[in-house]
Formats: sequence, structure tokens, C-alpha cells
Amino acid sequence: MLSGMESIRSRNPQSALMSLEADAVSARSGFACLFSDSDEYETALIAERRAQGRYEQPKRHWPIALLLGVMLIVLGTALLFS
Repeated sequence: MLSGMESIRSRNPQSALMSLEADAVSARSGFACLFSDSDEYETALIAERRAQGRYEQPKRHWPIALLLGVMLIVLGTALLFS
């Protein structure tokens, strides 16, 4: 049985080169990334999370509670001094 180097040497140099190039392309494709840089990745990540609803603002009821509290204070003060 021939090893990898012996089989390359026994072939036509042109076909050996083409085989090596095909192997290199195949190896590089396993490490391919969809994004060209980290900013592009972060932008896509944030867009996906927004689409999932992860960044929605929670409902805040404190303005209503504050208004009711002030109204109670005013009402209590008015009843106290009347």
C-alpha cells in the first residue's frame, strides 16, 4: 500500500497540484465564517435577538404609582387641614 506522499510522487505533477489545491480548498471551507469581522457578527447577533424579542423594554408602572402616591398625599393633606 502506498503512503500519501508516494502516491503524489507517482502521479502527474499537474494532477498532484490540482489534488493539493482541492484539498486546501476543502480544508479552508471547514473554517469558513459568515462574517468578515466582529462588528458584522455583533450586528447580526443583536438583530437576531431583537427579532426574538429579547431587548424589549419591560413594562414600567412607576409613573402611575408615583401619580397615585402624590394624589394620596395631596388628599391626605387636604383632609388634615380641613
